[in-house]
Amino acid sequence: MDVDACSVPELVCWSTETHADLVAIRDGEVSLTYAELGARIDQAARAMVAGGIEPGDTVAVWAPNCWQWVVAGLAVSRAGAVLVPINTRFKGREAAYVMRTADVRLLFVVNGFLDTDYSGSLIGHDLPTLTAIVDLAEASSDGLIGFDDFLAGGGPAVSTGGDSGKPGPPVVELQGEVDRRSAAVGPDDIGLIMFTSGTTGNPKGVMVRGGAIIRAFHAYGRALTVHPGDPYLLVNPYFHAFGYNSGIIVCLLFGAINLPVAVYDPEAVMATIERERVAVFPGPPALFQGLLNHPRLEDYDLSSLRSCVTGAASIPVEMIVAMRQRLGFEIVITAYGMTETSGIAAYTMADDPPEVAATTSGKAIPGAELRVVDEDGMDVAPGAEGELLVRGYQVTPGYLDDPVQTAEAIDEHGWLHTGDIAVMDTDGYIDITDRKKDMFIVGGFNAYPAEIERTLVEHPLVGIASMIGVPDARLGEVGAAFIVPSPAGAPTADEVIAWSREQMANYKVPRHVWVVDQLPLNASNKVLKQELRAMADKKLRTNDS
Repeated sequence: MDVDACSVPELVCWSTETHADLVAIRDGEVSLTYAELGARIDQAARAMVAGGIEPGDTVAVWAPNCWQWVVAGLAVSRAGAVLVPINTRFKGREAAYVMRTADVRLLFVVNGFLDTDYSGSLIGHDLPTLTAIVDLAEASSDGLIGFDDFLAGGGPAVSTGGDSGKPGPPVVELQGEVDRRSAAVGPDDIGLIMFTSGTTGNPKGVMVRGGAIIRAFHAYGRALTVHPGDPYLLVNPYFHAFGYNSGIIVCLLFGAINLPVAVYDPEAVMATIERERVAVFPGPPALFQGLLNHPRLEDYDLSSLRSCVTGAASIPVEMIVAMRQRLGFEIVITAYGMTETSGIAAYTMADDPPEVAATTSGKAIPGAELRVVDEDGMDVAPGAEGELLVRGYQVTPGYLDDPVQTAEAIDEHGWLHTGDIAVMDTDGYIDITDRKKDMFIVGGFNAYPAEIERTLVEHPLVGIASMIGVPDARLGEVGAAFIVPSPAGAPTADEVIAWSREQMANYKVPRHVWVVDQLPLNASNKVLKQELRAMADKKLRTNDS
């Protein structure tokens, strides 16, 4: 298989045949070999075809990490459709916006995850293209199709070439259509639409080429020294590029064992590492800091750990050293990427010293270019700050149905303007010194103030809202909201926070709320967020939170 020119359905077929007898995924009591995984994927793809999914249609998965997610998500590509992963932290209004924008026809959920009725939260929202909702965990009920019943529409998991026993075309014909559709998918075709919050207030659908993910993360997997049979622990959510691209796809590429974690619990994770002899374990810095700080760390045997990749926040050198000495990692690399770069643009090397892994995000991945430029678009000298630009095969072709924002992000020469401020040294290693203008990162999740502000002003007592990110010892950053009351009265901080928890994903919910008479504005009546940051710093230092 040529990883530089491979589609996702081609990878699925190659991997499930090449690694047929190896364990592909183990999720609780469910364990599937690669051959069994391939059979389940094809069964689900046949069911999609039988259910009317056409090539190019969009299918969404709104569910936690589980074996069914992998089957359904990869079946989308085998059916010639486009996958739309949805953040499990989204509320109904946020998920409905994504599905409406992407014209989603079929949705997979896990109702009851974290006591959330995902399908119920969509009631009352206009979803004109949605034809069916499948519950990955439960039997058919309340208008939902159970996953087993859905799969039955594709015939038996191992095709016999006969009739499925249900109305419709024989299984052999359905499988033939699945194979034809897979063959028609090229590496440059859009395989996924991943929604990332937009600075204009609405999530943007980033179109991602399937072949770009494979090419970029094959090099990534080699840097991590992933081997066939390696137990690969995936706390990173599948709906995120960190989970799908660097998890599901990397496991397929190298024949590793995908070990999904639906809910992160430090002690449960350590028990899993000991039981499964986990070798590869990527995650954000806060996750590893939590393990290092855990009082029962020494009670578990973590000696099997070999490789990890981390990023999305600054990391002390001492933490890298502790990850190697106390957690046992031989390889600790850091990386930089965004959804618009298929999840990756740079990473450090396995043999880089701890200081490099702690203070940089690495250098350009093979086949990609990085530049740091000034406001006039001219390259700055090594060591000088400027905006980071990325160009390469892995850069998105654009935002779904949004040529204006696409043109603003990607110039005529193919350079993606990331909006991140960086410094590049003489060896090409970059250090991200500032966030995008307003964005802040909560435990590895990008939070965009404009989107949150747009929701906050729907509260009847909120007249104007302005969000910033403030430091947090555990999550790196959290949101802080400055609220100007509406004429109806002033809300309390607790009221705003409680209301926000009902309206938006929890990482977007402000942890601090301050009610003020007015916001600082410049001559153009734009909020001076630097002044808000100074105000927040003073309030936090005086415990006015």
